[in-house]
Amino acid sequence: MSELSVNHLLGIKYLTKQDIQLIFETADHFKEVINRPIKKVPSLRDITIANLFFENSTRTKLSFELAEKRLSADVINFSASQSSVKKGETLIDTVNNILSMKVDMVVMRHPNPGAGVFLSKHVNASIVNAGDGAHEHPTQALLDSYSIREKLGDVGGKNVVIVGDILHSRVALSNIFALQMQGANVMVCGPQTLIPKYIDKLGVKVETDLRKALNWCDVANMLRVQNERMDISYFPSSREYTQQFGVNKELLNSLNKEITIMHPGPINRGVEITSDVADSKQSIILEQVQNGVAIRMAVIYLLASKIKQ
Repeated sequence: MSELSVNHLLGIKYLTKQDIQLIFETADHFKEVINRPIKKVPSLRDITIANLFFENSTRTKLSFELAEKRLSADVINFSASQSSVKKGETLIDTVNNILSMKVDMVVMRHPNPGAGVFLSKHVNASIVNAGDGAHEHPTQALLDSYSIREKLGDVGGKNVVIVGDILHSRVALSNIFALQMQGANVMVCGPQTLIPKYIDKLGVKVETDLRKALNWCDVANMLRVQNERMDISYFPSSREYTQQFGVNKELLNSLNKEITIMHPGPINRGVEITSDVADSKQSIILEQVQNGVAIRMAVIYLLASKIKQ
C-alpha cells in the first residue's frame, strides 16, 4: 500500500501528483462502499477526530462528519459560535484542550488564511484544512477534479474555466493548483474587479467575456459571489452581474458544444446560474456532493494510516 507524502492536508500546493492519484484510487474504493446497503467500514475504529468549525458551513461539515462515521471513527464536533473562543481563548489553547482529550486528527475551517499551517506546527495531531479564509479549500478541489475524472475520463488536457468571484474564493485557488498538477488548462472568468491582479502569474488564462470562456471550455465551475467577504461594492448590482456572468439554459444551448457545469455550493439560484442549468443533465453538482464524501473518506483514511504507524 503506497502512502501520502504529507502528514496533514493543508493545501493542494503541498501535495504531489502521486498523492492526488492515490487519493482518487482510494476514493474509488470508498465510493463503492457508500453505495452498498451497509455503508460502513471498521477502518478507523480506534481513531478520534475533532471537527473544528470557526466559520459557517453546511455541506463541508456534514460531508466530513459523514465520511468519519462511515469509517467508524469517533467524532466530536465543535462550533466556535458556542465556544470559549467567544470568551477570548486563543486557537492553540482551544485545540490543545481538545487534544488533551486524546484526539488524533483535527478537521478545521477558519476565517484566517494559514490557520491550518500554523496549527500543524504547534500541535501534535494530523490537521485537515476544511477551508482557511480566502486561501485554500483542498478537499473541495480534490472532489471537483475527481468529479471531472469520473465524468470525462481524465483531467489531463481538459479546458476548465472557473467563473465568478475569483478574488475571495478559496475554491478557485485550490482548483487552479489541483487542475494544473493534473495537466488541465485553466482559465478564470469574471468581472475585472473580482479577478486578482497577478493571477496570470499562476499560468492561468484570464477572460472577461463569458461566452468566449464557455466556448473554450470543456467544464465550467461556477462560483457564487461571496458577499460576506466583501467590504466594498465590486460591481453595480446583482442583476448586472447576472446579465454578464450568469449562465442560463439559453446561453448553454447556443454554444457550439455541450459543456459540463459544476458548482461547489451553496448555489445562489438566479444569480450565477439559473435553476434549469443547475438541474440539467449537463450539471454534475449533486455528483460533486456524493463524491465529496468518498474523497473525504479517502483523505482521512490515508492520513490516519500514517498516524497508526
